Amino acid sequence: MSLTLVVLAAGMGSRYGGLKQIDPVGPGGETVLDYAVFDALRAGFTRVVFVIRRDFEAIFREKIGARYAGRADVDYVFQSLEALPPGFTPPAGREKPWGTGHAVWCARAALGENFAVINADDFYGADSFAQLARFLAPARGGDFAMVGFRLANTLSEHGVVSRGVTAAGPDQALHSIVEHTGIAPEEVGPGRKFSGEEIVSMNCWGFTPALFAGLDPQFREFLAARGGEPKSEFYLPAAVSAMIGRGGAQVRVLPTASTWFGVTYREDKPRVQAAIAGLVQAGLYPEKLWA
Repeated sequence: MSLTLVVLAAGMGSRYGGLKQIDPVGPGGETVLDYAVFDALRAGFTRVVFVIRRDFEAIFREKIGARYAGRADVDYVFQSLEALPPGFTPPAGREKPWGTGHAVWCARAALGENFAVINADDFYGADSFAQLARFLAPARGGDFAMVGFRLANTLSEHGVVSRGVTAAGPDQALHSIVEHTGIAPEEVGPGRKFSGEEIVSMNCWGFTPALFAGLDPQFREFLAARGGEPKSEFYLPAAVSAMIGRGGAQVRVLPTASTWFGVTYREDKPRVQAAIAGLVQAGLYPEKLWA
């Protein structure tokens, strides 16, 4: 079965101060996204769908998409404030689209096969994509998967983060995800608000096209209830959690030993560069990915 990687790359990078999706961090000028695509292709994915904004389409195609010519089939989907179901319109004063759930909803017409979903600015590691490929190859219907990371390994030293904290059974069946915003490093550790051992969603998912039968009505419900709020967001983890509660999905948590790191803030960049340099020196990645 053909497998597609969906990359959520429409974020404005307001906390980072620019388009972090195209900012180089690797020794050969690679972006964090380059490593994700590299790992996905060697795991067996053959197609990449980028969810981006139209205002940076040209530079994204030139700086990112062109690198994969001849290596993968590449398509683009556009997330915009106006991309809504019939009967809904953006409220006055709203500036940003509607979040990660909306981004995936915008890609629905481009996805007729099993697919993974990731953020463009997160490093997930080779094992994450290998596990997703093994899961997705036979997946049917409402059988989905989520790669899980330890909360303590997903923090930034330079500010607060939002994380979807999971609850799962002993068989690794996901029961629910609760989104926590504004998590600071000092809140994580023994005896604190979070132990650090919690398994969290970093938006590294495996889905079948059956996702959209549940995502579409939920998005409409969200818009009806909260569409008038200028900053409300339709989170993908919350939507999946609701599908589980309604009996529309079974989600398997795939715990990974892969290293996770991200570039939420510009101050995170030196740490990410050092981490990637270490992985290259260890022989896990070539010095130039696309040589």
